[in-house]
Amino acid sequence: MRRSLCSPPPCGEGSGVGVEERSTTVPHRHDPPPRPSPSRNRVYTGFGPSTEGSKSATADFDWGEGEDAIASALPVLKPFRLRSSGCHSPSSPFTARHGVLLLVAFMLSICTGEAHAGPGVPSILATIIKWTPLLAQGFALNIAMSFLAMAIGTIFGLVLGLGLIAVTPPVRAASWLITQFFRNAPWLVLLFYCILLMPFEVRVGGIIVPLPGWAKSTAGLALPVMANVAELVRGAVQSIPSGQWEAAEALAFTRLQTLRLVILPQCVKRMTPPWMNLYAIVVVGTPLASIVGVNEAMTLTGDVLSSEGRPELLVPMYLYLLTWFFIYCYPIARATVALERRFQVP
Repeated sequence: MRRSLCSPPPCGEGSGVGVEERSTTVPHRHDPPPRPSPSRNRVYTGFGPSTEGSKSATADFDWGEGEDAIASALPVLKPFRLRSSGCHSPSSPFTARHGVLLLVAFMLSICTGEAHAGPGVPSILATIIKWTPLLAQGFALNIAMSFLAMAIGTIFGLVLGLGLIAVTPPVRAASWLITQFFRNAPWLVLLFYCILLMPFEVRVGGIIVPLPGWAKSTAGLALPVMANVAELVRGAVQSIPSGQWEAAEALAFTRLQTLRLVILPQCVKRMTPPWMNLYAIVVVGTPLASIVGVNEAMTLTGDVLSSEGRPELLVPMYLYLLTWFFIYCYPIARATVALERRFQVP
């Protein structure tokens, strides 16, 4: 005979001896729900049929933790595998192996040139050493052009990058148009435009200041640098968490004060590695100025080959110049990798 827990006991079944007292405690609505049996605490997280003997297809979790436990136990199919920052370091485009291969190719070109050289002519190595001071002057001009192009492009690129994140739509649209135009324009075309359109001299007050070819080429190289630096600034600013902007707004900072005191200082370490990589690209791009008549290292190498008139010098001389660029750019590449490893987000 069933009996309701809330019904009173029948006569003679009070609290006398030999009568089992049953607990009629009503559970509180805020108490946690009872846990299922251990045999049902197994959730399938693999693909394919689940078996009792397979331990990899199931996972134990606590049902009392709620939706977080269920979400953590469900399978997630990722489109790619994220690499751990501690096991994989950023790779460099230049390694010491490339330098060794370059030196081996240089020595092989010298040996091959000596085999094809006529009798009674100076050796290729002696000829290269004789013209090294002249080539060093041209290479110094390449370095100077790269420094000036990066300095000018960085200054104007910072202003242009701030225009890309401006709150005024006309300023943002004009900045985007300028950035996309100079970023996607060929560097050689920009060099030709600057050489042909810029004047040969300018008058400042009563003084006539000449504009040499290397100065106009530097201006042509600074234009794409400006556009790329603007993109670096925009990406770095947008990578800052929005909480930084909200905290500055809570302190009653203006937008200019927020950028100057909060946002831009945090962007420096994010921009430094790609900025150094861009500088290495500008250095190896300065020989383009030889096409427009600038007497840099590439032009002087061609002049040396014309004055010597020896075909066997062609490959060794250009490999010698290539070695110079590699020796200069390799430390920059290694420093870029070190900064990426130091500034990367764990």
